[in-house]
Amino acid sequence: MAVERVERRLRKVTAALDAEGIKYAVIGGNAVAAWVARVDPAATRATKDVDLLLDRDDEPAAERVMKALGFARRDIVGVTMFIDPDEPSARSAVHIVWAKERVRREYHEPAPSIDESVRDPQGFRVLDLPALVRMKLTSFRRIDQVHIEDMLRVELIDERARRALSEKLQMRLREIESTMEE
Repeated sequence: MAVERVERRLRKVTAALDAEGIKYAVIGGNAVAAWVARVDPAATRATKDVDLLLDRDDEPAAERVMKALGFARRDIVGVTMFIDPDEPSARSAVHIVWAKERVRREYHEPAPSIDESVRDPQGFRVLDLPALVRMKLTSFRRIDQVHIEDMLRVELIDERARRALSEKLQMRLREIESTMEE
């Protein structure tokens, strides 16, 4: 049931942004699931929130759309999120990452550009594969490493994605590959 709620939230928000012509890209666990599902739908992993990449210039328009859907904006510890009125928890919110800005000061690379997105067969815009891999390796939290493992297991991370990585991120990818269980 929780998976269906996240899916409904994702579709409701992305449809509203599309209807208003606001550029976005689905990122995070939902983006990984969208890419993995193209190869092996049974290998997808559930996630409890929706993460979106937006351009800072579209912030006022995106906020109007989210408020019209009943979502309440919260800025907590530098993270912009919109709380779903049907499930008022920061854990299940729509989290915003700003395109071309560093998510955290210590990150080596900024978030990708909105232009690095494609329309997913499911209908919403999703970060393209090389940019998603780069973003996951930049964050490098345990969940990001697991998402990279998921993409490696279904052989999604191809030469095009590898060539788009800096040397530091290539090292991180090799580190994950070397510790994966067969």
